[in-house]
Order: sequence, then C-alpha cells, then structure tokens
Amino acid sequence: MIRKLFFSWLITSVCCSWATGEENHWPRFRGPSADGVAPDHHRLPLIWTTTENVKWVADVPGWGWSCPVVWNDRVFLTAVVADQPTRVPSKGLYLGEGVREPAPGIHRWMVYCFDLNTGQVLWKHEAHAGQPQVPRHPKSTYASETPTTDGRRLYVLFGDLGLWCYDLQGKPLWQRKIEPKKTEFDYGAASSPVVHDGQVIVVYDNLEASWIAAFDAQTGNERWRTPRDELRSWATPLVWANPLRTEIVVPGENRNRGYSLDGKLLWEFDGRMSKLVIPSPFAAHGLCYIASGFGDARPTFALRPGASGNIAADGDFENSEFIAWHQGRSGPYNPSQIVYGDYLYTLYDQGFLTCHDAKSGEQVYGRERFSPSGSFTASPFAFNGRLFFLSEDGLTYVVTPGPKFEILQRNPLDELCLSSPAIIGDKLLIRTASKLYCLTEGAKLDAGK
Repeated sequence: MIRKLFFSWLITSVCCSWATGEENHWPRFRGPSADGVAPDHHRLPLIWTTTENVKWVADVPGWGWSCPVVWNDRVFLTAVVADQPTRVPSKGLYLGEGVREPAPGIHRWMVYCFDLNTGQVLWKHEAHAGQPQVPRHPKSTYASETPTTDGRRLYVLFGDLGLWCYDLQGKPLWQRKIEPKKTEFDYGAASSPVVHDGQVIVVYDNLEASWIAAFDAQTGNERWRTPRDELRSWATPLVWANPLRTEIVVPGENRNRGYSLDGKLLWEFDGRMSKLVIPSPFAAHGLCYIASGFGDARPTFALRPGASGNIAADGDFENSEFIAWHQGRSGPYNPSQIVYGDYLYTLYDQGFLTCHDAKSGEQVYGRERFSPSGSFTASPFAFNGRLFFLSEDGLTYVVTPGPKFEILQRNPLDELCLSSPAIIGDKLLIRTASKLYCLTEGAKLDAGK
C-alpha cells in the first residue's frame, strides 16, 4: 500500500510539474524532465518547412550537435569553428572506426546566446582556441555535449577539453580542465552534464580511467569523484527524484548503476547491455527506463525506486524486486526512448519504430518502417497529442500515439540534423547543420531575413 501511494504521488507530481513555471525553461538535454515531452500549446506547430510556420532562423557558424537549451528568453548553443576545412560529419551507421587522427588546424570552441523571440545573437564567447587533441566519431563534432543551466548560471561541457561556467549575460565565471583520455575507436566524449542542487554532474567513460564527478555550481571546485568500471558509455545521467530519494542513474556496459548525490554507489546490476551504451535514462509512471541497442544485445529495463546492492544477481531479472519488467531485444542504438501516455516508443537508427506498454513491457506493435526511409540519431519528442521523429535528413515524421502506427505528416528542413529539439511555450527550436529554427504556428518568416 505504501508503495502504491508513493507511485501515485510521483505520477501526480510529474503531471503537475509543468504548472510551476517550467514551461519557460528547457534547461538540459531532453528538457526539464529529461524525457522529451513538452506541455501542450495551441500554437506549437504540427506542420513546418524551411519557410512555413518559421518565426525566425539563425545561422550557427561551425559544427556542433549539442541541443539548444533555454531559460526564459535566452537560447544557448555551442559549436566549434575550424580555420581550415575538416572532415564533414555525415549520416548513417559507422561500424568499427572513428576519425583516427585529431582534426588539423586551429579550432575555436564557441558558446552562443540567442534571443528566443527574435533569433538575434545576444552574446558569444570563445571558450578555447587551439588544435584538437583527440579524434572523434565520423558523425560527431567537437561540440556534441548539450549545455545545462539552473537559471543562475550556464554550464558548458566540451567533453575531452573542459567544463566552463558563465552567468546568463555571458560573463565567464570559472573553468575546469578535463584531461582527455582514449575512447573506444577514438569516438571521443559525448555525455552531457546535468545540474542539480548546486552541483554539476559529469560522466566521462573511456578506455583509461572512467569516472563520475560533481563540481560545485558556484565555484567549480570538485565536490566528489567516483571511479567507474566502464569503458564505452556515452549516455547522459539522469537525476531521478522519486518519492523515496533523489539519485543519479547511469547506464553502462558492465553495470547499470544508481549513485547518491554525494557519489556513493546505491545499487547496480549487470543488464547484459550492448558494447556501446548511448541512450539516456529517463523516468515515467514511477519507473526509470534504461536501454541500449548495439549488436545482438538490445535490452530495455523499467526499474522501481528504492533499490540497494546488486538487484539482479546472476542475471535473474524476472525475480528482481526492483525490475518491473525487461525486454531483451527492444533497445535503441542512438536515440533515447520516449514514453507518451501509457506507451513506450523505441526509435531505431535505420528507420523503424516499436511500441510497448510502458507499465508492463508488453509489445503493442513490432517494427514499423518510416516512409520514405531515413536514418535517425536525434531522440523523439512529443506535444499536443502527437509524436515527432526527426531524421538525419531533417525530415520530421509526425505520428499518432497509441496502439496503431500512423504517419500523419512529414515536415522537411532539408539539411543534416542529429540534434534533439527544445520546446518552450509556443516555440519549437530545431538545430540543423548550419541553422537554428524557431517554429511557431502561424508565423511568417520575413523574406528579407
């Protein structure tokens, strides 16, 4: 009975969270709740092109796959600008090798702030200039980590380089160097930071010395650092505020783990995860969802709160008190999953979608193919009773949620896109290879802009 009351309280709190002013903020990767779901607004568009329902479009110099984050009327984004031509990121799957040498020439690691209402650049700052010291994934960039903000400061992670902190007017406040390490196939770092209760949490899994650490949000001083027995994980951590406690959930190839807010290990289990762990965990219906999907290992787990110790000894998932359900062959490779209503949707890189009951794990429908076919890296998003899936071609498929797969609309932006969007009030922000679009129902783009 106590557990049922706790779950009821959590579901109610999640449903009401958008009524507390969070609709003005999209402060981290996948939004305030880290789940890609935005509150409904009658002016959020269901249809768009490069000119239709476009409020403004801003040029973004350089390369970056970081996602936009927003606080009130300010949009923050990062990019890296090179002084000579470099290998251009491209779409599709790459098996086995990254770009084995660091990019040549001087690069400038940039932080941009745009006005949410006009697209005007309010400020920009060069965080670092120099030649890259590490290689990268062929699809990736040197600015793939999404910044985060607590409304007082902006925290910018360039994964193999360092962590920077700014006030929201662009004044640099502190910087902490990160010693670069060798990563699997020289893919580089990609996990985004999160900020909670005065500390910035960073995960850096690599082939030499992996760790999770927290830095004081005001000073940048390291509060704690916990070694991780992991090599190949790029997921963004989840700060899971459940009715029993607040914990940090981090998936991994060897172990999925939950940490306390001071870095102590709370629970772990061997989830038989794939060799490359990329999708980020999130919470819904009182459960935390963890998945990975590279090669033959493609598990999805739905976890209950309150766990301690090894929660699935000898891989006994069925009899674990804290594993509500699991599926052995349903995990995605790059995109994170999404729960909308009572259903869990899984987007596969090569253009398929599956649907499961979010509470039981029962399959609702198997792999349905998107048409025209496409490849996907960005994570799904949802609002106004619709699901949205943004392909690497910049084509967004609008899908009806529920037990039947149906494509309602296809919205083209006609440019390479790997970033997940931000949604604020009546505005949808989508980053493509060279631009940042602000989309609103009924908006008409000035032809002179």
